[in-house]
Amino acid sequence: MPKNSIRRLMTAIFAIVLIAGFLLVDSSAQKRRRRRRAPSAPRIMNPAIYQPSPTDNSNSSGDTGNTADTATTEAQPARAAGAQDPEAMKKTIRTLSTQVDKLNDKLTQMEESQRSLVDLERLSRAETRSAALRTELRDVQAKEADLEARAEDVDYALKPENIERATAGYGTTHPEEVREQRRRQLESEKQRLRKQLDQLAISHTRLDDAIATSDAEIDRLRKKLEAADEAAIQNAKTKAQSEGASSSEAAPRSTPTPSPYPER
Repeated sequence: MPKNSIRRLMTAIFAIVLIAGFLLVDSSAQKRRRRRRAPSAPRIMNPAIYQPSPTDNSNSSGDTGNTADTATTEAQPARAAGAQDPEAMKKTIRTLSTQVDKLNDKLTQMEESQRSLVDLERLSRAETRSAALRTELRDVQAKEADLEARAEDVDYALKPENIERATAGYGTTHPEEVREQRRRQLESEKQRLRKQLDQLAISHTRLDDAIATSDAEIDRLRKKLEAADEAAIQNAKTKAQSEGASSSEAAPRSTPTPSPYPER
């Protein structure tokens, strides 16, 4: 009995050890599988750079040189043809000169128009100034007429009989003093009127001179504008005639066509 129990015990221990060994082996195998299944980090691979061989470089350089030589040889005849075509150069020069002439004509017309506008503005200002001066002159003339009429009245009142008649109504025991006072008042007023008339005469003279100057300026500007208009009309006629002549010269002349039938 004791021997059988020892054997059974040894058999059980051996079975347990085997089972434990199998379990350990299975767990290690599963761990290895998990490690193998884990995705690896991507690797960036640089592509290989192609390096041509010396023979390829020599071939390509030779081809490029041949192409450049071919282009040069093709361009030389074209340049020579352009340099050897005087008619085309003359035509280009004529076209450019015509364009330059047209531009010069346009610039001249613009300058003339600008000058005409300036002259018109100056003429308008001169006419306005002349009208204002004439209005001021009329006012001065009206004041002169009033003062001259008043001065005539004062001269008439300064006569002795008129002074005596004017002071006859005063009740006084010294009529000569009243007459003297009246005469002095009239003389003072006469002097004041004379001074005003002198000032108005100076103004009158100044306005006459200014109006004469303004009228002369107006006449000069009008003549200048008329001359500019006449010159513009004449230039337009001359230009039209020259263009007509040039177009007639440029028109191709018709050459007689030979008759298909022989003359007898």
